[in-house]
Amino acid sequence: MQNVISTLVTAICGAMIAVAAVIVMTNAGLMPVNEVQLRNYLISHPQIVNEMAAAAQKVEAAQSAAANEAMIQKIGMKTFFDPKIAFVTGPANAPNTMVEFYDYDCPFCRASLSAVQKVVEQRKGDTRFAFIEFPLRELHGEGAVNAARASVAAVRQQPDKFLAFHYFLMSQSEAITEEMIFAGAKQAGLDIAKLRVDMMKPETAAAVNASYDFAKKVGLDGTPTFIINGRMYPGAMDEAGFAAAFAKK
Repeated sequence: MQNVISTLVTAICGAMIAVAAVIVMTNAGLMPVNEVQLRNYLISHPQIVNEMAAAAQKVEAAQSAAANEAMIQKIGMKTFFDPKIAFVTGPANAPNTMVEFYDYDCPFCRASLSAVQKVVEQRKGDTRFAFIEFPLRELHGEGAVNAARASVAAVRQQPDKFLAFHYFLMSQSEAITEEMIFAGAKQAGLDIAKLRVDMMKPETAAAVNASYDFAKKVGLDGTPTFIINGRMYPGAMDEAGFAAAFAKK
């Protein structure tokens, strides 16, 4: 579907450029326009191509945002805060909501960590947060899935220690290993022996698969993806980005 949209946008962009050139040349008294005149005019005025391409990108972004918001409304925000697929924290009646789909081996998730930590701390009184596993096994392999299993097991074991464990794993600079997982578990105060057992339980794998399938249902294909007050923001976020997102109502 995305390829079809991109093809259509490219075609529209080309048509818009041609129409714009015709209009400009008509106004300049250069009609009739033939292929040579049009080509020469565009070569002499390359900014038209850039301007029309930028306009086409805005149209595509607006269409994509509208489609994402329609999908979110169809699914319902309540579903994103189902404890079966997410770690949920913050007041149940909070006026704001924020969801993050993440992969522990994702460099862009890691780049967003500092800003995420700050927004969670600063807005813990007025925002309901949901953290959802989306391990990209096709990109990062089974290591990412193993980290997700550890994450789910930690939530079920001691949810009050989950964020400390989550932040530790997300702060790593290399692919997550079991050594990192258990070092983080120890630092967060988790029961390591129990964590080892819980990671291997079928229900833990089922929970990871459920969150992964949900992300695909939403239409996601990358991490991180944030949903703030019903609007989707794909890609890394910084403090300014979060501030701007929360400012929109």
